[in-house]
Amino acid sequence: MNDQTFTSPYESAWIKLDILPGVELLPLAQPVPDGSIHRARLTQGTVIPVHTHPADEFVFVLSGNIETDGRRCEAGTFWTTPAGTRQGPHITITAAELLTVRLGATGPFGAK
Repeated sequence: MNDQTFTSPYESAWIKLDILPGVELLPLAQPVPDGSIHRARLTQGTVIPVHTHPADEFVFVLSGNIETDGRRCEAGTFWTTPAGTRQGPHITITAAELLTVRLGATGPFGAK
């Protein structure tokens, strides 16, 4: 690909996740096969249960406050999770927006 591409939150559809009530995703790019770069909006009180992914994951908190693995993360916090590492639960203290880069498949969600 030799052209730049642009994604606007006003021109793209956010996707609601039935398996995770309170979570909406805006896909941005696929950096590697089965990988994902996406924005996630989480309503206040959303709980993403403990889980693992078979790929490295990188998360930047764009806005709001979220607790993950007992640590409170505010806007500007960045965390990394190596492949296969148990993570979560993620609990939103306030509505929050995250930017996530995952370098491979999601895997079976909910695996512990």
